[in-house]
Amino acid sequence: MAETIPAGSTTDGAIQVGQPTDARVSAPASYDVADFPVPHGREEEWRFTPLERLRGLHDGTAVADGGGVKVTVTAPDGVTVETVGRDDARLGKAGKPVDRVAAQAYSSFEKASIVSIAKDAVLTEPVRISVHGEGGVAFGHQVVEVGAFAEAVVVIDHTGDTTLAANVEFLVGDGAKLTVVSIQDWDDTTVHMGQHTALVGRDATFKSVVVTFGGDLVRLHPRVIYDAPGGEAELYGLYFTDNGQHQEHRLFIDHDTPHCRSNVAYKGALQGKDAHAVWIGDVLIRAAAEGTDTYELNRNLVLTDGARVDSVPNLEIETGEIVGAGHASATGRFDDEQLFYLMARGIPADEARRLVVRGFFAELVQQIGLPDLEERLIAKIEAELEASVA
Repeated sequence: MAETIPAGSTTDGAIQVGQPTDARVSAPASYDVADFPVPHGREEEWRFTPLERLRGLHDGTAVADGGGVKVTVTAPDGVTVETVGRDDARLGKAGKPVDRVAAQAYSSFEKASIVSIAKDAVLTEPVRISVHGEGGVAFGHQVVEVGAFAEAVVVIDHTGDTTLAANVEFLVGDGAKLTVVSIQDWDDTTVHMGQHTALVGRDATFKSVVVTFGGDLVRLHPRVIYDAPGGEAELYGLYFTDNGQHQEHRLFIDHDTPHCRSNVAYKGALQGKDAHAVWIGDVLIRAAAEGTDTYELNRNLVLTDGARVDSVPNLEIETGEIVGAGHASATGRFDDEQLFYLMARGIPADEARRLVVRGFFAELVQQIGLPDLEERLIAKIEAELEASVA
């Protein structure tokens, strides 16, 4: 089945449900834009983001203009796709917006798309959600709801040109398994701000693979909240930041429930003048979350001069009764020894360079599990590398 959903326009109203956020930001989580001060760039959560490039998404001057994005959902049998109004009780169930842009997006969308996978259903084909920018400004809202003991793969593919602020919610039922692949393959003129919030049920498994290539500025905020013990979350990501691009990924995993697990691994490559990548990994283990097992990793490969990386892993632990917790961050330049090793065996320099970068990303690309997407992403990586030596 396929459904086209129009871009949203400004309306009022909010649903008072959702989970609290951590206290390390300038304002508590809220659906109300007025609860968030306009950022000035000195705040901890905004200090890396070039506000002047947000086109008014952060200060309320951006208004949906009827252009925006076209959303098309293609799903196998057994999946329900709905377009709902703002009064649907499922909206906001995963969690509240945690910054002003997310709150603006929540206050401004008119219609939301809900993709529902029935209890016990095991999908043999992925659900594909196409988000195509058609110019202009848009605010969006998407919910993916997976019933108890169901299994599904959902691909969210972003292309085209737009200025977009959107919230995406993932409701993972008890014992369910959900894999989400979010691809940001925008035109180089796009600005995309997004909050992804997953509410993970008892003994459920949530895997996220975030892939960011395009856009002038992309800032994503993946978040995980556990609804009951036994939940597992795996958050993987890869990004390739090119000339002048700003790509920012800010993760938060809230371990407030006992005996849950999380694993984070993000890798990025940068090349070109003023390429800027930001990775923030926040993990909070609250006092009640005994038996937690968590680890987060970020690695960055700087391919040329003129690129900048900011990588900040944060781990806060409020109980000593845990299985394990750790984090690591590493940023380095292209390994000349690896390049020399390959060239000494007769491999041309350009091919050797591609092999090294492809090997750097291979582990994460394989997490997708969809051959067509894996081939597309590898081809995109190689195209980026070829452009740098052209």
